Order: sequence, then C-alpha cells, then structure tokens
Amino acid sequence: MQHEIQPERSNAEGSAGLTEAALGGGLERVRATAPLVHNITNFVVMNTTANALLAIGASPAMVHAVEEVEAFVHHAAAVVINIGTLSEPWAEAMRRAADAATAAGVPWVLDPVAAGVTPFRSAIASDLVARRPTVIRGNASEILALAGGMGGGKGVDSTHGSTVALDVAQRFAAETGSTVAITGEVDYVTDGGTVASIANGHAMMTMVTGLGCTASALVGAFLGAGLAPTAATTAALTTLGVAGEIAAAQSLGPGSLQLNLLDQLYRLDRTILTRYGHVK
Repeated sequence: MQHEIQPERSNAEGSAGLTEAALGGGLERVRATAPLVHNITNFVVMNTTANALLAIGASPAMVHAVEEVEAFVHHAAAVVINIGTLSEPWAEAMRRAADAATAAGVPWVLDPVAAGVTPFRSAIASDLVARRPTVIRGNASEILALAGGMGGGKGVDSTHGSTVALDVAQRFAAETGSTVAITGEVDYVTDGGTVASIANGHAMMTMVTGLGCTASALVGAFLGAGLAPTAATTAALTTLGVAGEIAAAQSLGPGSLQLNLLDQLYRLDRTILTRYGHVK
C-alpha cells in the first residue's frame, strides 16, 4: 500500500534564491539538458549513484583511470570526486581531474568521505580542498575535520549533528571560496554569507549505503545543468530529501526504500518539490 507523506509542507519561505524556479525549474533544467556527470567515486556506491543520476535525467560516467581522467573532464558538464575507497592511483586521478576541471571551467564537487579518520585520507582531502572545489558536501564530522578543528567520524558516519558544524562551515566557505553543504537530520548549505536549511528526508535513509554519496552526485547534476553553486546544492539536497521522504512512506524497510527512492527520483516534478520541499 502506498501512503502520502505527512504533513504537507511548502518552501514558500525559501532563502538564498531557492524559489519554485530554482527547485522545480532546476530539476526541469537537468532533464532538458541531461548533463554528463563525470564521477570518480567509490566501489560501494557506483551503481547506486549512477542509477540516481539516470532517474533524475542526468547522464553518469564512472571514469577513474589516471590515463584518461583529464581528457574525459573536457566532455563533462560537472565532475564529482568522492574519496570513499582510496588508493594512491585513484588519488592521483582525483588530483588530475580536479586541476583539469578548474582549468576548463567545469564545476566540480568534493565528497570528503571519512575525512579526519586516517592521516592518508585527511591529507588527500585537504589537498583536494586546496584545489578549490565548486562545492564541498559532507557530514558534520567531515566538514569539521576539513576545516582543521574537530572531526573524525565513526568510519563514514558522523559523530556530530549538522547544526554543530554550521558556524565552522560558514567560515570554511568564506576561506575556500567553495559552497559548503553539511548533510544530516537538517541539511545546511552556505557560501560563507547566506545559509539555506533543508528539513527533508527520513531516518531510514541512514540505513541505505551510499545516499550521502548520491547527494553529492546529484549536486553535480544540478551544477552541470547550469545552476549557481548554492542554488544547485540546495536544489539537489531538497530533491533527494523529498524523494526519500515519499519513498520511506511506501517502504517496509531499507531494501524497499532503495528501490522506491529511485522511482520517486524519476517521478519528481515541480509540483511535488514545491509542495513538500522544506527550505529556509
């Protein structure tokens, strides 16, 4: 049996330029342009993120080889770099892709998975931050670790709530020039000045591997469709949160949630996003 999510909510009070046009219109733009999103991501989530990108109308590519990443960047509308399953050859591919994207004016997203947990991982994440990603998307522990203060989550899981990292994220965004997103029970997006919050999603989403990585991939799709970084990030996180919320209401557990989430990403439209998106 399918259930409507409750309560009905609206994003009418949205900030940081997140109007109906930036939410539903942004999704329509993704579907109209089908941006090619070049992902250097981890083994665990490749299938999940590729399917999510396809479901919203983007075109995924999983290209990791050092020998071709620089050339492939020039075909992409956006690049997403996810450090989940690191090795030195992959780290070198990430560095090359980031530099090629910056040189070509291609927006790119950094997902610093488990930054702060090991010295190797932290050093690579910091090196990539120095290459000026367009957007950095992580959980609170990852953002705190990258910003040089607290941090160090439990593996890929955060040990801090997203609100704890908000002030740090604002300073970090101002210092790096990147839009910074903290995802958690409430998601926050900041460019160092403005802050948007997104209160969508469902607790069951934490029981499906790779949905944080999926959030980063969707940010790449909205960037690739031409949205500005803060608007693209907020629209992407709202898209995933609303789809997850609706999917959870239809699911018996995490297994069916994973399937239902793809269906809901595919079915989302301007009306659904603006009806249920809760953005401030």
